[in-house]
Amino acid sequence: MRREGRHAGLRHGQIPSISLWARVPLRAGIEYRDAVRSVTRADRPQRRLPPWGRPLPSWAVTEGPFGVRLFDAGIVALVIAAIEINVITGSGPGAVPLNLRAYLLGALLAVPILFRHRWPFQVMLACAALIFFYYIFARRNISPAPVFFVPLYDATLAGYLIWAVSIAAGFMLTGLVVVAVSTGQGVASLVQEFLSQIVILALGLTLGKLVRSREVLAAETAMRLRLAEEERAAEAGRVVAEERLRIARELHDTVAHSMATIAVQAGSALHLLDGDAPPRGLRAALTAIRETSKGALTEMRSVLGQLRRSEPGDRPPGDAARTGLARLEALRAAVTAAGAPVTVAVEGDQRPLSAEADHSAYRILQESLTNVLRHAGPGAAAHVCLRYQPDGLAITVTDDGASTGVLAAGGHGIDGMRERAASVGGQLTAGPLPDGGFQVRALLPVPGVPAGGDGS
Repeated sequence: MRREGRHAGLRHGQIPSISLWARVPLRAGIEYRDAVRSVTRADRPQRRLPPWGRPLPSWAVTEGPFGVRLFDAGIVALVIAAIEINVITGSGPGAVPLNLRAYLLGALLAVPILFRHRWPFQVMLACAALIFFYYIFARRNISPAPVFFVPLYDATLAGYLIWAVSIAAGFMLTGLVVVAVSTGQGVASLVQEFLSQIVILALGLTLGKLVRSREVLAAETAMRLRLAEEERAAEAGRVVAEERLRIARELHDTVAHSMATIAVQAGSALHLLDGDAPPRGLRAALTAIRETSKGALTEMRSVLGQLRRSEPGDRPPGDAARTGLARLEALRAAVTAAGAPVTVAVEGDQRPLSAEADHSAYRILQESLTNVLRHAGPGAAAHVCLRYQPDGLAITVTDDGASTGVLAAGGHGIDGMRERAASVGGQLTAGPLPDGGFQVRALLPVPGVPAGGDGS
């Protein structure tokens, strides 16, 4: 069916082109992407450091049953020592006798701290409950500070600051009221007795808050670094995909045009060989095949050679002249020699295009004339008009071939031309004409002038 292959593009997983001609080369993008993937380990477990910043030996922090560690057992031993000192000195009205039972009950207050690593909040509640019942049933006048210092620190570090402050404040206020009522001490005496306990509890809360703030900051910094690495990896992948798309489009345009021309010329040569008349046009047809093949090989080497260059934007010397509008006359002659007469008209004051726009204009013309050879039918002629307007360069390619009016899918032609125009800020439309034939219209901006108009 006529026009088959003119209207389909890169539909499956297509990535829009963004600045296709200014990017790192394909191999460099792949190497950077792979390097980022090899060093990014977002889910690698991190050992929590103690407040002094030095890592603990592995034997000290290895968890046993219920998460108990040797490091925590050492802390419990220190807490028990501090509690027993308070038990010894904690005489007063209503205190139980100082005996083995008093020592054991004092040591019992520190037992929940063994499980601090796995359940910090529950340990704080358990210590609060134990010391509450201790004061009721087996009281020695001891300070709650040695019991609460570590649990308050752990709970604050785990994010339970309000609970920790509430429990500490509740015990201190209750103690102040009970001591003031039972002993009748004055304010100065109460402050002197409770100040050291309040300072110790406040120190535990403050230390936990500071360490938690440092860990939150470190986590946020690590998250930002990881996101930055992921963004770089994603950008590298995008660059690689765009570079592949650009190279695929270049190869498609080169191969499609050259092979279509070669096919037509080869058909003409075979027709001459099969005829009875002397093959006077045989040399011309074979010469056209040779020149077209040489040009296609040169362009393919230029495109594939970009894979080996390490600097973005590198192009072989003279590459712009070979793939710009400077080659329009050679393109017209090749298509005309292949059997589709082409006329070219230039209107308006010619202005220089950017290298990207010049290259895109040539590729659009090349693809349009190739479609004329492939789909317009025998004897079709094409007319090319380059009109330099105030808002850019308008390109029109019209042929007079027989049109079915059906837009068939399956190729990369029309969508590829649209992407080329969009990559330089232009627009392109294509479709059959009411009276027969087919027309491609594109508008490309000139330097310093934005693309506008109706996209024709």
